[in-house]
Formats: sequence, structure tokens, C-alpha cells
Amino acid sequence: MTGVAERTSIFMQRKERANELAARFDYAAEPLRLVAALADAQGTVYERARAERPSFDALPAFVVHASLPRVMEAAMAAGTEMLREAVLTRFHDGDLEAIVRAWIAGEAQDDTDTFLARAATSPVLEALPALGEHLRAGASDERRCPSCGGAPQLAIHSDTGEALLTGQRLLECSRCAMRWAYARMTCVSCRETGGGRLPILADESRLPHLRVDACEVCYAYLITVDMRKEPKAVPLVDEIVALPLDLIAADRGYTKITRNLVGL
Repeated sequence: MTGVAERTSIFMQRKERANELAARFDYAAEPLRLVAALADAQGTVYERARAERPSFDALPAFVVHASLPRVMEAAMAAGTEMLREAVLTRFHDGDLEAIVRAWIAGEAQDDTDTFLARAATSPVLEALPALGEHLRAGASDERRCPSCGGAPQLAIHSDTGEALLTGQRLLECSRCAMRWAYARMTCVSCRETGGGRLPILADESRLPHLRVDACEVCYAYLITVDMRKEPKAVPLVDEIVALPLDLIAADRGYTKITRNLVGL
């Protein structure tokens, strides 16, 4: 029971951190308010999934009936006008179970479908890690989530609490939020290890705990959240504040490995 309570509290942490950062960073306030509203909805969905424990075959139907309505409420309350209109259109005209199935299968989707499916399905995968076994395809790959096979959303430099000890580099899954260890000086996309080909882009004055880890071989990048510099960080939320770094990376020709929940 303690584990369930701890996981449920994560959604509260995401909400509180999103509201805190929204008050500090005007340029990211709009997406952060949406993340805060979604965290409320997702926490409720997480608890319901733990209670009802849908099978993998029943997952799309469960998401449509138990989760998507709450995601829609959050989007209508805190989303942009464009998002609200797109979500309403999808709810009236779309095959919602097909949208969820396509996201689960990793198929290409437009931004609205990706947002709806990810926001509604990810808390169920967080609640029931065993469902991830059905999502892993082929041989294991250290660049993908060991639980569900999802791509990483971001990297984390963990805080050991000891000045002389270097913490692990962790990757956090974009599908189920599981974390796993990954080599520090290695590209998450192509496995390049040459330090001269792995540039770091940062703004130490404004965003000291955030940076871009890029690769000049495959031109992929992801955001790294350094918990040693900001122990209060909630990585999936703080990553949204890295928008200025995303823009710099894009301007230099790099492509983000996985865009975040709000499409940045």
C-alpha cells in the first residue's frame, strides 16, 4: 500500500512543481498550467487503474472510458484555444480507441492524437508496469525502457548526497515514467561515445540545472535535469522550462529524441 501512496504522491508533486515554475517562468506558464491540470486528472486515473487492473486487451477501452474524459476536462480548463478546439473535434469525430491503440503501437500520429493518447494512457502504464511487457518488441536495447520499450523523455543526473560521489545518469521513459541507468558519455540515440562529438548546450545563469546533451553524429538531443543543482526538481515538469534550450538546439539542427507531453 505504501508503494501505491508514493506513486500517487508523484502526481501531486508534479502539480505543485508545475504551479511553482509557472509563477517563475512566464514563457512556460501556459504549458505548465496544463501540466498541473493534467497531473490532477492522471492521479485519479492512476488510482482507478490500480483498483480495476485492466488487462492489456482491455487497455484501450479502459483508457477511453476512465481516463480520456478527465484529460479532456483538464485540456478544456487549462489548454490553449487551439488545443481545446482540436480536443473537442477529436471527441466528436475520432475513433478514440483506435487513437489509443495507435499510440500504444508506436504509430505516427498528429499532435492532437499523440497528446490525448499519451496523457490518458501513461498514468495507466505507471500504475500497472506489467502491462509494459506487452509493449516491448524484439531484443532488449539499453536505449529503450526496460519495462515498456518506450523511448526516453529526458536524462537525470542523480544526487548521491555525497560531494565526492558522482551520481548515476538515469533515463526517464516517455511512456511509463520508469527510470533506468545509462552510460554518462554516450549518445542515447546512436551510442556515440566520442566526447568531442557530444556537445552540451546550457544557460547557467537562467537554467543552471538544465542542459541539452546533443550528438554531432546523429544530430539527436535530449534535456538533462541535474538533481545535484536543484534537488526539488521534478524532471518531467522541469524539462518544460528548458524551452529556450530547445530553441537553441533546434536552431543548430538538432532533433529532440522525444517531444514532451505538451509537444515541446
